[in-house]
Amino acid sequence: MAYEEHTLEAVELLKRLIATPSVSRDEEAAADVLEAYMKEKGLNPQRHGNNVWCQSIHWADSSHAEEVPTILLNAHIDTVKPVAGWVHDPFTPTLEGDRLYGLGSNDCGGGLMALLQVFMLLKDKPRAFDLIYLASCEEEVSGKNGIESVLPLLPKIDFAIVGEPTGMQPAIAEKGLMVIDATAHGKAGHAARNEGDNAIYHAMKDIQWLSEWQFPKQTDLLGPVKNTVTIVNAGTQHNVIPDTCTFTIDVRSNECYTNEKIFAFFQEHLTSELKARSFRLSSSKIDVEHPFVQACIREGLKPFGSPTLSDQALMRFPSLKLGPGESSRSHTADEYIKISEIADAISLYVKLLSSL
Repeated sequence: MAYEEHTLEAVELLKRLIATPSVSRDEEAAADVLEAYMKEKGLNPQRHGNNVWCQSIHWADSSHAEEVPTILLNAHIDTVKPVAGWVHDPFTPTLEGDRLYGLGSNDCGGGLMALLQVFMLLKDKPRAFDLIYLASCEEEVSGKNGIESVLPLLPKIDFAIVGEPTGMQPAIAEKGLMVIDATAHGKAGHAARNEGDNAIYHAMKDIQWLSEWQFPKQTDLLGPVKNTVTIVNAGTQHNVIPDTCTFTIDVRSNECYTNEKIFAFFQEHLTSELKARSFRLSSSKIDVEHPFVQACIREGLKPFGSPTLSDQALMRFPSLKLGPGESSRSHTADEYIKISEIADAISLYVKLLSSL
């Protein structure tokens, strides 16, 4: 089955979204564009803040409505800020051959548009499940006004497809994220005299320990927990011994350890004062025997574990990432999506969902 018309629709709407800046927490204009498009196509969108969704209920006998599973099709409308090095204008959609350049085209405009077309293709067809399409905001910053604020407003979700760029291979697990702000304490003094207690040296010992420590449990899908110190700050001027040194720890957890357990372990072994920004972004995993995962395998797709975080971390129901584009293009200069990738994604999504 060919979907040329739907691919064209997806590309034209994606061009409009690229031309509508939607950096995290500033997505109102992009949400307006999506909401207007849905209404134009005869859908009945609902909106909460800058999150827009629509639902298609389909069952033969309403008395059995609670027995019908609901599948969520989700992708995000927000982008990161454009990095340095763009040759193309990040907010001007530029089509060169099969490539559409523009900020958010790959992460995750391709999945956002493909899933919307899939929703419209399937909404009126006989199927054994209900569908919800959700374009959510604040994904790039894991914001409280994003998907976390919408899920309580939706019916019970049984399974979700998250349209992040995975090369249309199923990411059946992803690492969690915890950011820890650490403060090493010392005592101020004059650098010319043997006085004070240098907080930098205390921080260095903790940073060295973090660089060498490896949690013993790891898995084939997600590998080991990864601890990385990414920011260090200390000192006011060259001749003053710093009394504090702050540093930031980026922790990517696997499914063997909760963020809370990792934090508690660090507190036992580090001398610096630690404060976790959040524990809520946990690692996630779906059973390889799940019907949708098995459908992917039958199509020759290869399940894998993803090191990058998505809104999947906030879903308390089975989910996986599956979307057009490549993760390696995300957050880079001259980000692009291939038109052929969007076309192939629409076709594959429909085939997989229709097989359930």
